[in-house]
Amino acid sequence: MSYPIRPISEDEWSSFSGVLAEGFNWTPHPAQSERWKANTEFDRTLAAFDGDVIAGVTGIHSFTMTVPGGQLPVAGVTAVSVLPSHRRRGILSQLMRRQLADVCERGEAVAALYASEAVIYGRYGYGRASDGLSLRIPKHGSAFVAGAPSDPALRITVAKPAEVRATLESVYESILAERPGQYRRNEHLWTAVLADEEFDQDGAGALRCVLAEDSDRVRGYALFRVKSLWGDNGQPDGELLLRELYATDPAAQALLWQSVLNRDLVSRVRATRPVDDPITQWLTDVRHLNASWGDELWVRLVSVDAALSSRAYSAPVDVVLEVADDVCPWNAGRWRLTADTTSASCKPTDEAPDVSLPVAALGGAYMGGGSLDAQHAAGLLTEHSAGAVRALATALSWSPAPWAGLVF
Repeated sequence: MSYPIRPISEDEWSSFSGVLAEGFNWTPHPAQSERWKANTEFDRTLAAFDGDVIAGVTGIHSFTMTVPGGQLPVAGVTAVSVLPSHRRRGILSQLMRRQLADVCERGEAVAALYASEAVIYGRYGYGRASDGLSLRIPKHGSAFVAGAPSDPALRITVAKPAEVRATLESVYESILAERPGQYRRNEHLWTAVLADEEFDQDGAGALRCVLAEDSDRVRGYALFRVKSLWGDNGQPDGELLLRELYATDPAAQALLWQSVLNRDLVSRVRATRPVDDPITQWLTDVRHLNASWGDELWVRLVSVDAALSSRAYSAPVDVVLEVADDVCPWNAGRWRLTADTTSASCKPTDEAPDVSLPVAALGGAYMGGGSLDAQHAAGLLTEHSAGAVRALATALSWSPAPWAGLVF
Protein backbone atom coordinates (compact mmCIF):
# COMPACT_ATOMS: atom_id res chain seq x y z
CA MET A 1 0.00 0.00 0.00
CA SER A 2 0.99 3.59 -0.50
CA TYR A 3 0.43 6.01 2.36
CA PRO A 4 0.25 9.77 1.75
CA ILE A 5 3.32 11.46 3.25
CA ARG A 6 3.68 15.11 4.18
CA PRO A 7 5.12 17.38 6.90
CA ILE A 8 2.89 17.94 9.92
CA SER A 9 1.56 21.21 11.24
CA GLU A 10 2.00 22.29 14.84
CA ASP A 11 -1.59 21.36 15.71
CA GLU A 12 -0.79 17.75 14.70
CA TRP A 13 2.06 17.53 17.21
CA SER A 14 0.13 15.44 19.71
CA SER A 15 -0.58 12.71 17.14
CA PHE A 16 2.99 12.87 15.80
CA SER A 17 4.55 12.50 19.25
CA GLY A 18 2.03 9.82 20.13
CA VAL A 19 3.46 7.58 17.41
CA LEU A 20 6.91 8.00 18.95
CA ALA A 21 5.59 7.25 22.42
CA GLU A 22 4.13 3.99 21.13
CA GLY A 23 7.13 3.07 19.02
CA PHE A 24 9.68 3.72 21.77
CA ASN A 25 7.49 2.52 24.66
CA TRP A 26 8.02 5.89 26.30
CA THR A 27 5.71 8.15 28.28
CA PRO A 28 7.34 11.59 28.31
CA HIS A 29 6.59 14.14 30.98
CA PRO A 30 4.53 17.00 29.47
CA ALA A 31 7.46 19.39 30.01
CA GLN A 32 9.79 17.01 28.12
CA SER A 33 7.31 16.89 25.27
CA GLU A 34 7.20 20.68 25.14
CA ARG A 35 11.01 20.89 24.98
CA TRP A 36 11.00 18.34 22.20
CA LYS A 37 8.33 20.28 20.33
CA ALA A 38 10.29 23.52 20.69
CA ASN A 39 13.26 21.90 18.95
CA THR A 40 11.19 20.42 16.13
CA GLU A 41 11.58 21.84 12.62
CA PHE A 42 8.03 21.26 11.44
CA ASP A 43 8.87 21.81 7.79
CA ARG A 44 11.37 18.91 8.08
CA THR A 45 8.97 16.45 9.71
CA LEU A 46 7.28 13.73 7.68
CA ALA A 47 4.23 11.69 8.59
CA ALA A 48 2.64 8.79 6.74
CA PHE A 49 -1.15 8.79 6.95
CA ASP A 50 -3.60 5.89 6.98
CA GLY A 51 -6.77 7.89 6.51
CA ASP A 52 -6.81 10.35 9.42
CA VAL A 53 -4.34 8.27 11.46
CA ILE A 54 -0.64 9.10 11.53
CA ALA A 55 0.92 5.67 11.10
CA GLY A 56 4.62 6.53 10.80
CA VAL A 57 6.87 9.53 11.41
CA THR A 58 10.34 10.94 11.04
CA GLY A 59 12.06 14.31 11.26
CA ILE A 60 15.33 16.14 10.75
CA HIS A 61 17.47 18.55 12.74
CA SER A 62 19.46 20.91 10.49
CA PHE A 63 23.00 20.71 11.82
CA THR A 64 26.41 22.11 11.13
CA MET A 65 28.61 19.07 11.79
CA THR A 66 32.36 18.64 11.84
CA VAL A 67 33.77 16.34 9.17
CA PRO A 68 37.45 15.65 8.48
CA GLY A 69 39.05 18.97 7.67
CA GLY A 70 36.00 21.21 8.06
CA GLN A 71 32.29 21.53 8.70
CA LEU A 72 29.23 20.77 6.57
CA PRO A 73 25.46 21.18 6.74
CA VAL A 74 24.18 17.74 7.75
CA ALA A 75 20.65 16.37 8.00
CA GLY A 76 20.33 14.96 11.52
CA VAL A 77 17.65 12.28 11.17
CA THR A 78 15.53 11.78 14.26
CA ALA A 79 12.09 10.71 15.53
CA VAL A 80 11.75 7.63 13.32
CA SER A 81 8.89 5.35 14.30
CA VAL A 82 5.91 3.37 12.99
CA LEU A 83 2.81 2.45 14.97
CA PRO A 84 2.93 -1.18 16.16
CA SER A 85 -0.38 -1.71 14.37
CA HIS A 86 1.17 -0.69 11.03
CA ARG A 87 4.47 -2.57 10.95
CA ARG A 88 5.48 -4.67 7.93
CA ARG A 89 3.52 -2.50 5.50
CA GLY A 90 6.45 -0.67 3.90
CA ILE A 91 5.76 2.58 5.74
CA LEU A 92 9.31 2.99 7.03
CA SER A 93 10.75 2.41 3.56
CA GLN A 94 8.42 5.01 2.06
CA LEU A 95 9.38 7.53 4.76
CA MET A 96 13.13 6.90 4.42
CA ARG A 97 13.09 7.19 0.64
CA ARG A 98 11.01 10.37 0.69
CA GLN A 99 13.22 11.86 3.37
CA LEU A 100 16.45 11.17 1.47
CA ALA A 101 14.97 12.65 -1.70
CA ASP A 102 14.04 15.78 0.27
CA VAL A 103 17.52 16.01 1.78
CA CYS A 104 19.09 15.76 -1.67
CA GLU A 105 16.78 18.42 -3.07
CA ARG A 106 17.72 20.69 -0.17
CA GLY A 107 21.41 20.35 -1.13
CA GLU A 108 22.66 18.50 1.95
CA ALA A 109 25.19 15.88 0.89
CA VAL A 110 25.24 13.94 4.18
CA ALA A 111 22.65 12.57 6.60
CA ALA A 112 23.39 11.16 10.06
CA LEU A 113 21.47 9.45 12.84
CA TYR A 114 21.60 7.49 16.07
CA ALA A 115 20.07 4.04 15.54
CA SER A 116 17.74 2.66 18.19
CA GLU A 117 18.09 -0.69 16.40
CA ALA A 118 21.32 -1.14 14.47
CA VAL A 119 19.83 -3.71 12.11
CA ILE A 120 17.49 -1.20 10.46
CA TYR A 121 19.43 1.57 8.77
CA GLY A 122 21.94 -0.32 6.67
CA ARG A 123 18.98 -1.14 4.44
CA TYR A 124 18.74 2.55 3.60
CA GLY A 125 22.42 3.13 2.92
CA TYR A 126 23.59 4.25 6.37
CA GLY A 127 26.93 2.94 7.58
CA ARG A 128 28.31 2.72 11.11
CA ALA A 129 30.54 5.80 11.15
CA SER A 130 31.60 6.13 14.79
CA ASP A 131 31.90 3.95 17.84
CA GLY A 132 31.88 4.62 21.56
CA LEU A 133 33.23 2.98 24.69
CA SER A 134 31.01 2.39 27.70
CA LEU A 135 33.30 2.62 30.73
CA ARG A 136 32.86 1.52 34.33
CA ILE A 137 35.94 2.72 36.22
CA PRO A 138 36.31 1.83 39.92
CA LYS A 139 37.90 4.40 42.19
CA HIS A 140 40.50 1.88 43.33
CA GLY A 141 41.65 1.53 39.72
CA SER A 142 41.79 5.22 38.84
CA ALA A 143 45.51 5.91 39.32
CA PHE A 144 47.14 7.79 36.46
CA VAL A 145 50.43 6.91 34.77
CA ALA A 146 53.52 8.96 35.51
CA GLY A 147 53.83 11.80 33.07
CA ALA A 148 50.10 12.40 32.63
CA PRO A 149 49.62 16.07 31.65
CA SER A 150 49.18 18.63 34.39
CA ASP A 151 49.30 22.39 34.83
CA PRO A 152 49.82 23.95 38.27
CA ALA A 153 47.89 27.01 37.09
CA LEU A 154 44.70 24.96 36.80
CA ARG A 155 42.13 24.55 39.55
CA ILE A 156 38.78 22.83 39.88
CA THR A 157 35.73 24.99 40.63
CA VAL A 158 32.30 23.68 41.57
CA ALA A 159 29.49 25.42 39.68
CA LYS A 160 25.75 25.17 39.20
CA PRO A 161 25.24 24.13 35.57
CA ALA A 162 22.42 26.56 34.77
CA GLU A 163 24.42 29.49 36.14
CA VAL A 164 27.44 28.83 33.92
CA ARG A 165 25.56 27.94 30.75
CA ALA A 166 27.28 30.63 28.67
CA THR A 167 30.68 29.35 29.81
CA LEU A 168 29.82 25.75 28.92
CA GLU A 169 28.58 26.83 25.51
CA SER A 170 31.80 28.77 24.91
CA VAL A 171 34.04 25.83 25.84
CA TYR A 172 32.05 23.46 23.65
CA GLU A 173 32.10 25.87 20.71
CA SER A 174 35.88 26.22 21.01
CA ILE A 175 36.45 22.47 20.57
CA LEU A 176 33.63 21.82 18.08
CA ALA A 177 35.86 21.75 15.00
CA GLU A 178 38.37 19.25 16.41
CA ARG A 179 36.49 15.95 16.25
CA PRO A 180 34.40 14.67 13.31
CA GLY A 181 30.81 14.04 14.32
CA GLN A 182 30.53 16.92 16.77
CA TYR A 183 27.74 19.29 15.83
CA ARG A 184 26.69 22.82 16.72
CA ARG A 185 24.01 22.94 19.41
CA ASN A 186 21.13 25.38 19.32
CA GLU A 187 19.50 26.90 22.40
CA HIS A 188 16.93 24.12 22.64
CA LEU A 189 19.58 21.39 22.73
CA TRP A 190 21.49 23.23 25.45
CA THR A 191 18.28 23.55 27.43
CA ALA A 192 17.81 19.79 27.15
CA VAL A 193 21.43 19.09 28.17
CA LEU A 194 21.07 21.20 31.31
CA ALA A 195 17.49 20.19 32.16
CA ASP A 196 17.25 19.17 35.81
CA GLU A 197 13.68 18.62 36.86
CA GLU A 198 12.95 15.53 38.93
CA PHE A 199 11.84 13.61 35.85
CA ASP A 200 15.15 14.48 34.16
CA GLN A 201 17.14 13.09 37.06
CA ASP A 202 15.58 9.61 36.80
CA GLY A 203 16.72 8.76 40.32
CA ALA A 204 20.33 9.77 39.70
CA GLY A 205 20.36 13.06 41.58
CA ALA A 206 20.85 16.67 40.53
CA LEU A 207 22.97 17.64 37.55
CA ARG A 208 26.38 18.76 38.80
CA CYS A 209 29.25 20.63 37.20
CA VAL A 210 32.95 21.19 37.76
CA LEU A 211 35.11 23.59 35.77
CA ALA A 212 38.82 23.43 35.07
CA GLU A 213 40.08 27.00 34.99
CA ASP A 214 43.17 29.14 35.40
CA SER A 215 43.38 32.81 36.29
CA ASP A 216 42.39 33.83 32.76
CA ARG A 217 39.68 31.47 31.55
CA VAL A 218 37.73 28.24 31.87
CA ARG A 219 39.49 25.50 29.94
CA GLY A 220 37.04 22.64 30.39
CA TYR A 221 33.99 21.29 32.16
CA ALA A 222 32.37 18.07 33.31
CA LEU A 223 28.64 17.49 33.77
CA PHE A 224 27.50 14.53 35.84
CA ARG A 225 24.99 13.08 38.28
CA VAL A 226 25.80 11.07 41.38
CA LYS A 227 23.59 8.18 42.41
CA SER A 228 23.94 7.97 46.18
CA LEU A 229 24.27 4.33 47.26
CA TRP A 230 25.38 2.65 50.48
CA GLY A 231 26.49 -0.89 51.20
CA ASP A 232 24.95 -3.18 53.82
CA ASN A 233 27.76 -2.31 56.22
CA GLY A 234 27.27 1.44 55.82
CA GLN A 235 30.14 1.95 53.40
CA PRO A 236 29.56 4.54 50.66
CA ASP A 237 29.04 2.95 47.26
CA GLY A 238 27.98 5.91 45.09
CA GLU A 239 28.00 5.84 41.31
CA LEU A 240 28.96 8.89 39.27
CA LEU A 241 27.28 9.09 35.86
CA LEU A 242 29.43 11.28 33.63
CA ARG A 243 27.29 13.07 31.05
CA GLU A 244 29.83 15.33 29.36
CA LEU A 245 33.52 16.14 29.69
CA TYR A 246 35.06 18.64 27.28
CA ALA A 247 38.32 20.53 27.54
CA THR A 248 40.50 22.74 25.38
CA ASP A 249 43.78 20.99 26.25
CA PRO A 250 45.09 17.70 27.72
CA ALA A 251 46.00 19.11 31.14
CA ALA A 252 42.49 20.45 31.71
CA GLN A 253 40.96 17.20 30.51
CA ALA A 254 43.17 15.15 32.82
CA LEU A 255 42.29 17.33 35.82
CA LEU A 256 38.57 16.97 35.10
CA TRP A 257 38.88 13.18 34.84
CA GLN A 258 40.79 13.06 38.14
CA SER A 259 38.13 15.22 39.78
CA VAL A 260 35.25 12.91 38.87
CA LEU A 261 37.22 9.72 39.53
CA ASN A 262 38.21 10.87 43.03
CA ARG A 263 34.92 12.34 44.17
CA ASP A 264 34.03 11.56 47.78
CA LEU A 265 31.48 8.82 48.54
CA VAL A 266 31.76 7.51 44.95
CA SER A 267 32.99 3.99 44.22
CA ARG A 268 32.88 4.05 40.41
CA VAL A 269 32.36 6.25 37.39
CA ARG A 270 30.22 5.28 34.42
CA ALA A 271 30.71 7.08 31.12
CA THR A 272 30.39 6.68 27.36
CA ARG A 273 33.38 8.15 25.58
CA PRO A 274 35.17 8.21 22.20
CA VAL A 275 37.26 5.14 21.45
CA ASP A 276 40.43 7.28 21.58
CA ASP A 277 39.59 9.23 24.73
CA PRO A 278 42.85 9.98 26.59
CA ILE A 279 41.55 8.14 29.65
CA THR A 280 42.38 4.94 27.75
CA GLN A 281 46.04 6.01 27.94
CA TRP A 282 46.12 7.64 31.38
CA LEU A 283 45.08 4.77 33.65
CA THR A 284 47.97 2.73 34.97
CA ASP A 285 45.88 -0.43 34.55
CA VAL A 286 43.76 -0.23 31.42
CA ARG A 287 41.74 -3.25 32.55
CA HIS A 288 40.02 -1.01 35.08
CA LEU A 289 38.26 0.75 32.22
CA ASN A 290 35.92 -2.27 32.08
CA ALA A 291 35.17 -1.07 28.57
CA SER A 292 32.50 -2.35 26.24
CA TRP A 293 32.21 -1.25 22.65
CA GLY A 294 29.10 -0.02 20.86
CA ASP A 295 28.07 1.73 17.66
CA GLU A 296 27.37 5.44 17.86
CA LEU A 297 26.76 7.71 14.84
CA TRP A 298 25.50 6.30 11.52
CA VAL A 299 26.17 8.28 8.32
CA ARG A 300 24.63 8.23 4.86
CA LEU A 301 26.09 9.87 1.75
CA VAL A 302 23.07 11.47 0.09
CA SER A 303 25.15 12.89 -2.77
CA VAL A 304 28.33 10.86 -3.21
CA ASP A 305 30.15 13.40 -5.38
CA ALA A 306 29.41 16.42 -3.19
CA ALA A 307 30.15 14.55 0.04
CA LEU A 308 33.49 13.10 -1.06
CA SER A 309 34.56 16.44 -2.55
CA SER A 310 33.78 18.31 0.69
CA ARG A 311 36.09 16.67 3.24
CA ALA A 312 39.84 16.49 3.73
CA TYR A 313 41.99 13.40 3.22
CA SER A 314 44.92 12.04 5.18
CA ALA A 315 46.85 10.83 2.13
CA PRO A 316 46.71 11.22 -1.66
CA VAL A 317 44.33 8.88 -3.46
CA ASP A 318 43.16 8.38 -7.04
CA VAL A 319 40.55 5.61 -7.39
CA VAL A 320 37.48 4.80 -9.43
CA LEU A 321 34.59 3.71 -7.21
CA GLU A 322 31.66 1.69 -8.45
CA VAL A 323 28.91 2.55 -5.99
CA ALA A 324 25.78 0.45 -5.47
CA ASP A 325 22.78 2.45 -4.18
CA ASP A 326 19.23 1.30 -4.85
CA VAL A 327 17.64 3.83 -2.45
CA CYS A 328 19.26 6.96 -3.94
CA PRO A 329 19.78 5.87 -7.57
CA TRP A 330 21.49 9.14 -8.49
CA ASN A 331 24.50 7.84 -6.56
CA ALA A 332 24.70 4.52 -8.36
CA GLY A 333 27.50 4.26 -10.90
CA ARG A 334 31.20 5.00 -11.22
CA TRP A 335 32.95 7.93 -9.61
CA ARG A 336 36.57 8.96 -9.84
CA LEU A 337 37.84 10.25 -6.51
CA THR A 338 41.05 12.24 -6.76
CA ALA A 339 42.38 13.84 -3.60
CA ASP A 340 45.48 14.97 -1.80
CA THR A 341 45.89 16.57 1.59
CA THR A 342 44.72 19.98 0.34
CA SER A 343 41.91 19.36 -2.17
CA ALA A 344 39.51 16.71 -3.46
CA SER A 345 37.38 16.02 -6.51
CA CYS A 346 34.76 13.33 -7.16
CA LYS A 347 33.30 13.14 -10.66
CA PRO A 348 31.35 10.62 -12.73
CA THR A 349 33.42 8.47 -15.06
CA ASP A 350 33.22 5.57 -17.50
CA GLU A 351 36.62 4.23 -16.46
CA ALA A 352 37.02 0.69 -15.14
CA PRO A 353 36.47 0.52 -11.37
CA ASP A 354 39.22 -0.02 -8.83
CA VAL A 355 36.75 -0.82 -6.02
CA SER A 356 33.08 -1.87 -6.03
CA LEU A 357 31.20 -1.20 -2.82
CA PRO A 358 27.78 -0.34 -1.36
CA VAL A 359 27.08 3.28 -0.48
CA ALA A 360 26.79 2.28 3.20
CA ALA A 361 30.49 1.38 3.23
CA LEU A 362 31.37 4.92 2.15
CA GLY A 363 29.04 6.36 4.80
CA GLY A 364 30.73 4.24 7.46
CA ALA A 365 34.16 5.51 6.42
CA TYR A 366 33.19 9.12 5.75
CA MET A 367 33.93 10.57 9.20
CA GLY A 368 37.35 8.93 9.31
CA GLY A 369 36.63 5.93 11.50
CA GLY A 370 35.50 3.32 8.99
CA SER A 371 36.65 -0.25 8.48
CA LEU A 372 37.05 -0.62 4.72
CA ASP A 373 40.04 -2.95 5.12
CA ALA A 374 38.08 -5.20 7.47
CA GLN A 375 35.07 -5.19 5.15
CA HIS A 376 37.32 -6.12 2.25
CA ALA A 377 38.84 -8.97 4.26
CA ALA A 378 35.30 -10.11 5.10
CA GLY A 379 34.37 -10.22 1.43
CA LEU A 380 31.94 -7.31 1.56
CA LEU A 381 33.82 -5.14 -0.94
CA THR A 382 35.30 -6.05 -4.32
CA GLU A 383 38.79 -4.86 -5.16
CA HIS A 384 39.58 -4.79 -8.89
CA SER A 385 43.00 -3.11 -8.62
CA ALA A 386 45.51 -4.44 -6.11
CA GLY A 387 45.98 -2.09 -3.16
CA ALA A 388 43.04 0.15 -4.03
CA VAL A 389 41.06 -0.58 -0.85
CA ARG A 390 44.09 0.05 1.35
CA ALA A 391 44.80 3.34 -0.45
CA LEU A 392 41.17 4.44 -0.09
CA ALA A 393 40.99 3.43 3.58
CA THR A 394 44.22 5.27 4.37
CA ALA A 395 43.07 8.44 2.64
CA LEU A 396 39.69 8.42 4.39
CA SER A 397 41.14 7.75 7.86
CA TRP A 398 41.31 10.60 10.36
CA SER A 399 42.45 11.46 13.86
CA PRO A 400 40.82 12.10 16.27
CA ALA A 401 38.25 9.36 15.90
CA PRO A 402 34.70 10.46 15.09
CA TRP A 403 32.17 10.77 17.89
CA ALA A 404 29.04 12.90 18.20
CA GLY A 405 28.60 12.59 21.95
CA LEU A 406 24.93 13.61 22.25
CA VAL A 407 21.94 11.72 20.90
CA PHE A 408 19.66 13.88 18.77
